Amino acid sequence: GAPIIMVHGNPSWSFLYRRLVGELRGNHRVIVPDHMGCGLSDKPGDDRYAYRLKDRIDDLEALVESLHLDQPLTLVVHDWGGAIGMGFAARHPDRIARLIVFNTAAFGLPAGRAFPWPLYVFRNCAWGEWLNQQLNAFAVITACTSTCSPMSSTVYNGFVGPYDSPPNRLAVTRFVQDIPLCECDSSFEDLQKAEAGLRHFEETPMLICWGRRDFIFDRNFYNEWLRRFPKAEAYSFSDAGHYVLEDAGARIFP
Repeated sequence: GAPIIMVHGNPSWSFLYRRLVGELRGNHRVIVPDHMGCGLSDKPGDDRYAYRLKDRIDDLEALVESLHLDQPLTLVVHDWGGAIGMGFAARHPDRIARLIVFNTAAFGLPAGRAFPWPLYVFRNCAWGEWLNQQLNAFAVITACTSTCSPMSSTVYNGFVGPYDSPPNRLAVTRFVQDIPLCECDSSFEDLQKAEAGLRHFEETPMLICWGRRDFIFDRNFYNEWLRRFPKAEAYSFSDAGHYVLEDAGARIFP
């Protein structure tokens, strides 16, 4: 069937989409890559990979081109997947048939939204980097705070397991440090390109499903998506967090 590409964020990996894949793979070709340094992908050092937004978009573009897909794509995005996926879409708007959006952004901070202080610590402070590199703090904290319903040990280990040593946590660290906030940041221009590309999809069928208990991608981000895409089919779940598919998957899948 028609191809669906699911793009994860940080510190998750394709494991995030495991149940959605199970629902769709019978009728669609489902493509769910792990970003470099994440999940089961290679985890190169800084000397072999730049860990910037542009590199992520280039990777996704190269993957899609290598698969020689001859049908328009449905693009599914979550967290950093919004900037990466929409960065790809901005380069190839004619290839996108539908969009599915989960707790993410493809634009800068919405008006009135301050940069969350936990992200500031991991992005800007040397001890934040140490906490992540030595203790896997970012993946652990995210797993512990991103759902409203209790996460089983199996699912918890699924989310944090790939980041089991300091070298394997580099991508998680670099993702946070790469968050573009101003023109002086390396990925600011690439985020602007992704944001500018959103105009191509004002008439594209879009489904937005949002966990309202997300303290990073909060109501401000949800409202910004609705402002930009008033024709989207949108649902928000008061009992779901950042990993909205974990809490509300059974309601979202149909």
